[in-house]
Amino acid sequence: MLFSLAGCGSPEEATPGRTAPVVGLVTSVSGLSGPEAVRYDPEQDLYFVANFNGEASGDANGFVSKISAEGEILELKFMQGSALWPLHGARGMFIDPRGLWVVDAGGVHLFDRESGEQIGFTDLSDFEPGFPNDIVLAADGALYVTDTGKRVIYRIRDGSASVATSTVMKPNGITVNPESGGLLLAPWADSQAVVEWKFTQDSFSEIGLLNGGGNFDGIEVVNGHIVVASQQDTSLHIMSNGADRRAIVLPGKPADIGVDTRRNRVAVPYVSLNRVDIISLDGYL
Repeated sequence: MLFSLAGCGSPEEATPGRTAPVVGLVTSVSGLSGPEAVRYDPEQDLYFVANFNGEASGDANGFVSKISAEGEILELKFMQGSALWPLHGARGMFIDPRGLWVVDAGGVHLFDRESGEQIGFTDLSDFEPGFPNDIVLAADGALYVTDTGKRVIYRIRDGSASVATSTVMKPNGITVNPESGGLLLAPWADSQAVVEWKFTQDSFSEIGLLNGGGNFDGIEVVNGHIVVASQQDTSLHIMSNGADRRAIVLPGKPADIGVDTRRNRVAVPYVSLNRVDIISLDGYL
């Protein structure tokens, strides 16, 4: 059982939620195009930002930006699709020794983190996906991808995809529970709880109820706390010991957050604001 705890986006756009400055704001990164997800690369000490750049599916013009840890855009269109494997609407991402995995409308792309070269693609089209969303690598060596539109989670192993399980809620964000090795799920709809899926047993249990909010998106574990992005109340919620609080009120609807593990910062993308805010978590956890 997780005792002290707090990847992706949704098709719904963001709208402004507040005008007052966010406490702890380090910098805002503007000039993006529908940024939906952020992933921090600790080895290179930089962020990757997934951009819809228009429609979330079907237009073949999504891209991934490379941004410094302090918020400078190093290369706006660092990763793009190809004629063989077009990138439509980049969203949830995960890093493992093979590279950067990027979820898309019809599958999952693999890019080289240093060159930006596209090196692979896992096709999900046989499953008629609804809205493939976030991705994580689990302890069994497989990748797991949420499909918010179809209430399923896909498993990718050795380049082959399958449906791993179905869910009652619409699963959005996904991350590893470091205490148990299970996978934590943020619900887009049909639940107000952070749910743990123990994939080895295909069992689900509630970690704790989220206090208000809704349309939950990104989810990350930071120093034993679960941080969840809520689009309904434009906030980051922080859950500790199963108790949740609305901790950081934001200027728009947050999508799939990323965490700078060196500096204890969270990067928050807003699809409609075309920007990412980098916020210090000091004092919040």
